[in-house]
Amino acid sequence: MLNARLSVNRRFLVLIALLPLFLSGCSQKFQNVSDTFRLAVRGDDDTVKSAAWIEQLPYASMYARIGDGPQAFMVLALAEPAAVLTSSKTATESEATGQKTTEPVAAEPSMQLKWLAADKGMLVTEHGRLVKTLNLPLGNLVQVTAETPDPVALGLQLPTTPTTWIRRIDWQPGYHFGYQLTSRFEDKGLVTIRINNIIQSARYFVETVNVPSLDLQFDNAFWIEPASGQVLKSRQLIAPGLPEVETQLLKAYGR
Repeated sequence: MLNARLSVNRRFLVLIALLPLFLSGCSQKFQNVSDTFRLAVRGDDDTVKSAAWIEQLPYASMYARIGDGPQAFMVLALAEPAAVLTSSKTATESEATGQKTTEPVAAEPSMQLKWLAADKGMLVTEHGRLVKTLNLPLGNLVQVTAETPDPVALGLQLPTTPTTWIRRIDWQPGYHFGYQLTSRFEDKGLVTIRINNIIQSARYFVETVNVPSLDLQFDNAFWIEPASGQVLKSRQLIAPGLPEVETQLLKAYGR
């Protein structure tokens, strides 16, 4: 069991550590291959990049940690429109007429961000919510569907945002399709967090998730920017029986 876990951690670290080489093109010198190999073999060193280096990099970036594995550096490979889970704006009052309505106003466009690794391992997020993974060794989140917007996308800091949410997920391995998850969000207040040695203020929310068909409950956690609601840090379970992913935003998309 322990050997399997170490193998998974090492394999994932290899693909993450090679990511900047993969994205920077053939002209990139493979001068850090020995360091990459050393980290993959030892499996106990966290990747840390300087704030100046991150800022000059022409990609959005984040740290990610899967389970109890080492911290890895990831960059954004692709951003494309997404409208399945996220709707940045809903209302019961028309801005044009001022009249009450049960119809939602047009949603602001949301983006699905794909954080890609050298061997095509991928984490996919929408507004900080993990919605899909690909090519991870232990298994993958295949799909998340919902009839209402994710409160994380709407902005957990807003008083009008619902504190409950229902969604369905599919995951592999195995035939796990259409499992219903019910969530309740609790505002834990303002806290101080440290990301890449930079201290910042955040509002801390705990999402308590129930999976009735499995008689299972677990918690996700989100640390958001107090004014904008942008997710700065999160801990999210990929799916029942799969490990937790911790993310820390270093450079936001669009900066």
